[in-house]
Amino acid sequence: MDVTALAADLRAVARRRNHRRMLVLAGAREAGLDAAFDAIEGAEIPDAATTIVTGREGFRFDRVAPEHAAELLGTTQSAVICDAHESFSPNVIGRLVGSVDGGGLFVLLTPPLDAWPDRPGSFEESLAVPPFGLDDVGGRFRERLVATLRTHPGVTIVDVDDGTVARRGDGETAMGEAPARSSPTVPTEGRRVFPRAAYEACLTADQSRALRALEALAGAERSDRSDGDGPAPRAVVVEADRGRGKSSAAGLAAGSLAAAGRDVLVTAPERRNAADVFARAETVLADLGALEESVAESGRDGHNEGPLSATGGGRVRFATPTAAVDRPGDPDCVIVDEAAALPVRLLSSFLDADAVAFVTTVHGYEGAGRGFSVRFRDDLTASPHAVTDVSMHEPIRYAAGDPLETWAFRTLLLDATPPVATLLEGASPSTVEYRALDPSDLAADEHLLRSVFGLLVLAHYRTEPNDLARLLDAPNLRVRALEHDGHVVSVALLAREGGLDAPTRAAMYDGARVRGNMLPDVFTSQLRDEAAGRPVGYRIVRIATHHAARSRGLGSTLLDEIRAEFAETADYLGVAYGATPELLSFWDANGFDTVHLSTTRNESSGEYSALMLAPLSPAGQRLRDRHARWFRDRIPAVLTDQLSDADADVIRGALAACPPPAEPPTLSEREWRVVVGASTGPGQYTTAPDAFRRLALAALLGAPATGEGSSRPLTAREERLLVQKPLQTRPWTAVADDLGYVSTRECMRAFGASYEALVDRYGSHRDVVAAERARFKE
Repeated sequence: MDVTALAADLRAVARRRNHRRMLVLAGAREAGLDAAFDAIEGAEIPDAATTIVTGREGFRFDRVAPEHAAELLGTTQSAVICDAHESFSPNVIGRLVGSVDGGGLFVLLTPPLDAWPDRPGSFEESLAVPPFGLDDVGGRFRERLVATLRTHPGVTIVDVDDGTVARRGDGETAMGEAPARSSPTVPTEGRRVFPRAAYEACLTADQSRALRALEALAGAERSDRSDGDGPAPRAVVVEADRGRGKSSAAGLAAGSLAAAGRDVLVTAPERRNAADVFARAETVLADLGALEESVAESGRDGHNEGPLSATGGGRVRFATPTAAVDRPGDPDCVIVDEAAALPVRLLSSFLDADAVAFVTTVHGYEGAGRGFSVRFRDDLTASPHAVTDVSMHEPIRYAAGDPLETWAFRTLLLDATPPVATLLEGASPSTVEYRALDPSDLAADEHLLRSVFGLLVLAHYRTEPNDLARLLDAPNLRVRALEHDGHVVSVALLAREGGLDAPTRAAMYDGARVRGNMLPDVFTSQLRDEAAGRPVGYRIVRIATHHAARSRGLGSTLLDEIRAEFAETADYLGVAYGATPELLSFWDANGFDTVHLSTTRNESSGEYSALMLAPLSPAGQRLRDRHARWFRDRIPAVLTDQLSDADADVIRGALAACPPPAEPPTLSEREWRVVVGASTGPGQYTTAPDAFRRLALAALLGAPATGEGSSRPLTAREERLLVQKPLQTRPWTAVADDLGYVSTRECMRAFGASYEALVDRYGSHRDVVAAERARFKE
């Protein structure tokens, strides 16, 4: 077997078709590395156009460690060598495949394929979370990977141990020339807004159509939406699979806008995700002679890493998603790249901008897109924005029908979708069947696996290829579903946690990280409860109901079935998620109680995380009770510090979902005089703020009334007022503005009225209260 000649042949076929080819070198690692070098030489690919991803050092090619494979996202290589013998994971494949250019080679070094499923590596070791061991981890994903390598077109397999070609996977795809790429179009002068140079930089008709759609951003003018006058705000949605040039089109638009004097704010999950946007914007500004070179900051990869400034005063700059929602610097328009990799709540906040573009991957490692297209679309439709949609289909890096792209989609389920909506039209709690889905069932039934994974993708804004392997092989995970007429309509992914031995609990208490035990880890290491790892719980990692069957009680039905199933074998059910008012209400309605709010925001979602428990046994109830009590005790101090900027409705929801204290609040006679004086007389809140804080907390937690009187319920606005003023201690002016009071004085009067209701509800020392009120009524 001559690998040099074989690689030359594969490279020739790939270049003729403008497709990519995969060369699998299976066998001993050293032999595979030697063969990979021979393949690159035979294919006549320059060293500078080759990257090897491996833990080894000392290669003439650029080397990237597997854990840093994400650095290649958005880059283009003629050849990528992936060493799967060490630190290999599904994410590595997802990150690397899209980096190979048309006519290039993806070289995969593997153990012998027959033995690979039974040879766990570092990724499989990460799935062996306590109390499970490595022997408990499955090999189903690796079996799936091997099966697709042996059957998919475009994959050639060489056994480097015996020197034979085990499979030549070209078949009919080796025939013929590459399909012609479509030609971009340039709108005539007077029919376009962006400069001709921007359209001449497009590579396909799809890209020029996307650029034309993005011209809508230039037509949006700043308006005061409160009076209903002025032009409608504009939103543009650009959707495409990876490799279609959507980010480049956004960059051409950004550069064109900056050249016209506009301030363009770009955001993405990470700065590297927006590299193409800035590279193309810089190109347009340079071609137009409008780039101020002095402000460009070149990164180590040669791309600009700082803001781009145009000679006419325009600029293109980057901000992280959580910073960009506040639109720092009051930009003229916002471009959200890789939008599907951001949570829906964060995306919706960008609709405050008068001109905004959402550029997103439909299928691919960076974001699955269905959460964007299904859930965010509702918010977009309800917004006042005039929406322009454009989809891009034609690949740019390689020709259509590329076998490596379809192999990645098939192997990693990047294009997994839930069942067709029409199949679930009649789904209801009375028509569904509860089913425990074993990993072997999922591995053996491709249709079932795609349905389940497609729904799980909808449940979270960023589902990775690693999640597919966890679903198939992680011993601590369980999948439960509801089926309607044999079709999955609702699904939950659960992780077994706790049940840890004393040495493990002690190590966790001393700061050791114990994988796969999220709730026990927080309770033990952060909240200092060494006994928290003893009870066995199941954390609900994901729960999703098909969008065609939502609001029918199916999610609650699934949780009821899960609760019934695990009532005899577990101590509690738990959940941890980015807290929103809607989610807090859902979990509260399903019997889950707040026991913790994180004190830092999630970097991607911008949300504080809520931890909630639903006890199943006395041990679970004791765990819930003490952490709920500790949460009630510490939350007043936290709200004045780390959570002082938290959304009032999130705090309302978290407190309402916490088990209330058994007794009403206790105030001294003097404190009641101050509270009554501030609510109905000339007294001041600042005289005894702690008394007001305790009353507000009791009301929001639902503490029992004294039984001596009755009071009206507080309005939602009044509850927000109690959160923001006595609990978060925000300035009166900020509270009045945020809650829509016409003046600070009106806000203060509303504050007093709310405390009149709380005095009625909780007022002990009735004689004192009555006497104080009587004096102010005279």
